[in-house]
Amino acid sequence: MKKQILAPSILNADFLHLSKEIDIAEKGGARFLHLDVIDGVFAPSISFGANIIYSIRTYTNLFLDVHLMIENPSQYIADFVHAGADSITIHAEGAIHLHRLIYQIKGHGIKAGVALNPATPISLIEPILSDIDMVLLMTVNPGFGGQSFIKEVLSKMTMLSHLKSSKKYSFAIEVDGGITPREALWCSQQGANIFVVGSYIYYKETDSEKLQAMKNIKKSLGIGDSK
Repeated sequence: MKKQILAPSILNADFLHLSKEIDIAEKGGARFLHLDVIDGVFAPSISFGANIIYSIRTYTNLFLDVHLMIENPSQYIADFVHAGADSITIHAEGAIHLHRLIYQIKGHGIKAGVALNPATPISLIEPILSDIDMVLLMTVNPGFGGQSFIKEVLSKMTMLSHLKSSKKYSFAIEVDGGITPREALWCSQQGANIFVVGSYIYYKETDSEKLQAMKNIKKSLGIGDSK
C-alpha cells in the first residue's frame, strides 16, 4: 500500500444503480472501493451491512476496503470477512480491547486498520502501530457524506507520518472526509497515500462528470492516467 491509491466511497452513490456506480470507479482507475458500514449508534445514519458487501464482491475484483462505524465490531468481523472484505478498519473509540480485535481481523487472513475521529489523538493508538496495516484519519466527523474537511487534522497527519518514519512502521495512511483535489494534495504532502473520495465523485449528475472528478483527484496526486 505504498503507492497513492484512490478509493471511491459508495456511501453517496446511487444504490438503485450500484453496479453502474462501481463500473465508474473501475473505469476511472480506482484500485480500492471504500465501504462505510454505519449502524446509527456509533455514528448517526444507517448505511448497509454484510449482504450488500457480498453482492458487491460478486460483481467486482476491486479491493474492498471495509470501514466499520459500529458498536461491538467483534461480533461482526467474521460476517464481513465471509462477505468478501479485503481489509477491515475499526474505530479505536469503539474498541475496548483494540489489540485483540486487530488480531481477530488478521486471523482471517485479511488486512486490519484502525480509524480515528478528528478529535481523537494519535497517542491512543501508538501502542499498536507496529501491528496494523493502515491508519484511517477521519477528516470529518463520521456518519454523513458531503461534510467539509476539518483542516486541523493535517497536524495529526504530520505527527503520524513522523512516527511512521522514525519507527520504520509500514502502515498505510488513509484519509476520509471532504476530500477534493485541493484536500487530497494537502493530505498527500503530509504523508497520506490512500484517499477516500465520496461526494466529490458521486454527487455529480452525469457519468462523465463523475469520471472527470476522479481524473481531477488523480491529477492532483500525480497518479497516472490523469490526462
